[in-house]
Amino acid sequence: MGVDLRHSRIHSNTTVEIVSVFISRLILSPLRKGQADTVGIALQRALLGETEGPCITHAKFGSVPHEYSTIAGIEESVQEILLNLKEIVLRSNLYGVRNVSICVKGPRYITAQDIILPSSVEIVDTALPIANLTEPTDFRIKLRIKRDRGYHTEVRKNTQDGIFFSGGNGNAKYEILFLEIWTNGSLTPKEALYEASRNLIDLFFPFLHTEEEGTRFQESKNRTYNCLKRANIHTLLDLLTKMEEDIMRIDGFRMQDGK
Repeated sequence: MGVDLRHSRIHSNTTVEIVSVFISRLILSPLRKGQADTVGIALQRALLGETEGPCITHAKFGSVPHEYSTIAGIEESVQEILLNLKEIVLRSNLYGVRNVSICVKGPRYITAQDIILPSSVEIVDTALPIANLTEPTDFRIKLRIKRDRGYHTEVRKNTQDGIFFSGGNGNAKYEILFLEIWTNGSLTPKEALYEASRNLIDLFFPFLHTEEEGTRFQESKNRTYNCLKRANIHTLLDLLTKMEEDIMRIDGFRMQDGK
């Protein structure tokens, strides 16, 4: 018996191998010839450029004039302290800006554990060094945490350290996509892949609604989604735990949005 597959839809299967907390390998197959590159390149760009993560974006040292200054009683220069702060990886679902601080007295070593954080923010590695106080000096620094997406050279705010993919032929007609995701701990590989896939769907969704009514519905849907996102409501469980009056106090949320 023969089956013509030229016009049939292929149902791909996904296999995920969790190498460690920060590394996962994914295999997607079967794919038609050329689809492995199409999916792999799109996911790579979405993982690197569209996935969000929190990071330290600003540091204020009080009366220090510039980043090349030195502070009495501290072994590191201001620039070295800033570089150490850039190495700190955060986990959080916060949106907007949070101000945090470090207030300690020497002599002692300062690590990431000394940062006074809100309960919604977690440091992946609290043992990372920040500075060494060699004298009984009061050390105070104000920090700002912000959620952002993509890679920026001023701070290491990318949540993906490596995304590798390759497409190999399973047979003459079909391909297999091999995807390996490395993260720095701000997101797990599974979380990063989920967010990148969701962002790709959001980018293409407007093309599925070309009629005016469909466009208006999508604009309303996007606005409602953004309002809930800013209020740290990401799942149905988050929404169900809120009282009606709390939901109506969300900035930009309207009664008809909940219908």
